[in-house]
Amino acid sequence: MGYSTDLTDTQWRIIEPFFYKEKRGGHFRKHTKRELVNAVLYLNKTGCQWRLLPNDFPPYITVWSFYRRAKESGLWERIMDALVQRTRLDSGRAIMPTYAIIDSQSVKTTLAADEKGIDGGKKS
Repeated sequence: MGYSTDLTDTQWRIIEPFFYKEKRGGHFRKHTKRELVNAVLYLNKTGCQWRLLPNDFPPYITVWSFYRRAKESGLWERIMDALVQRTRLDSGRAIMPTYAIIDSQSVKTTLAADEKGIDGGKKS
């Protein structure tokens, strides 16, 4: 059974090399990396609990372990960085942005929270 969150063949071909850069173990793997990635994407998109992962995915504990190891190794971040770079190149932009815009609506400061004062417009 396929889900709308499953990777297409083209999408999988783009990220597949990231999962096989590390040395492959000689032991048998019951589930493919693509199945595990699809399960993680399903969990991420739907927000379902790990234990409620549909039965046509690998067992939730297997998916959780795969996700945790990839997170701890920085794999997800490397994949995202590569996808951002690829997207920027495909749209004719430089790999790295040359500037950024930050405004007060998107960046909150904590300095103001420590300052206490009297509002002159209020009557005590």
